[in-house]
Amino acid sequence: MEKNRIVMNKSDLSNIQLKDVIDLDLLQRFQDNFAESMDIASVTVDINGEPVTKPSSYTSFCMDYTHSTKIGDDRCAMSHKKGGEEAAKTGRPYVYKCHAGLIDFAAPIMVDGVQIGTILGGQILKGKPEEEGFRRVAREIGVSEDKYVDAVNKVKITTEKNIQAAAEVLFIVANSLSQIGYQNIKIKSMSTNLVDSFSQISSTMEELASASVTINSNQETLNHEIVNVKDISERINVILNSIKSIADQTKMLGLNASIEAARAGEAGRGFAVVAAEIGNLSKNSKETAMQIVSLTKEIQDSIQNTLKLSDSTMENTEHQSAAIEETTASIQELYALTNELNEMTNIN
Repeated sequence: MEKNRIVMNKSDLSNIQLKDVIDLDLLQRFQDNFAESMDIASVTVDINGEPVTKPSSYTSFCMDYTHSTKIGDDRCAMSHKKGGEEAAKTGRPYVYKCHAGLIDFAAPIMVDGVQIGTILGGQILKGKPEEEGFRRVAREIGVSEDKYVDAVNKVKITTEKNIQAAAEVLFIVANSLSQIGYQNIKIKSMSTNLVDSFSQISSTMEELASASVTINSNQETLNHEIVNVKDISERINVILNSIKSIADQTKMLGLNASIEAARAGEAGRGFAVVAAEIGNLSKNSKETAMQIVSLTKEIQDSIQNTLKLSDSTMENTEHQSAAIEETTASIQELYALTNELNEMTNIN
């Protein structure tokens, strides 16, 4: 059986051929065995009426005489076409009398309500043939009347019930084979799509896993840098404490200088101005240091909050990484299963 990639929807069923859904060699063997055992001729044709199997147990009446002339062959083709059309209307086997007077039947082969072929069979009679009618047909198609009558007298005679039963058996078997083949095509199509989809998902998950690892690494680096900033701010505080201490000492020096300037009287007036400036410098230095201390504290509080959020983010990222790894493992398992399913549908 040919394995064609077919889109599975109603609008595309017209693209499906008998060879896509039925092993024609298997169909030929079944058709031959059935025709021989039932002594009923049969052949399978596609939707265009072209044979896809060799004729089974065809009568001499049909092969050697009716089909021996163009007129007879054309009449047979037209008769089979009408029989197939009637069968297609009901989706069931249709029993009819051919142009030459034999009993034939058409069993449609369907896929989801769409006909893709027909089993034609019959070449039998329900009673003793009336010679005059067959002599008339012989004259019309251009064959020997006597030989034509002799050939028709060798055609099997059976009941209409047996004819209907034979048509029903061929219909059931052929349609079972076509449905199995069609389902196999659908499974193959779906499994192929699944393989493609899981392959894409697997690649995406691998990228996410790789990105997650990078995020973890970046988060660790960020945490390290935040800790460094915290250390630096603490060192700034140490320096600021030293500045405050120097400012306090400078203030004391300015105070002492003011006292000494006062004692010196008029001679210490210039020194008193310097002492006052030293006092102002000390005061300004201390105020600036206090403002910096306040800002540094805010920085440290912000850093502390950032560290908490960073730790929480890192914990979530680690959980996410673990979840991605588990999901990736599950997807890879499904990918392996769909590959196995795809290989199974490829087995002839």
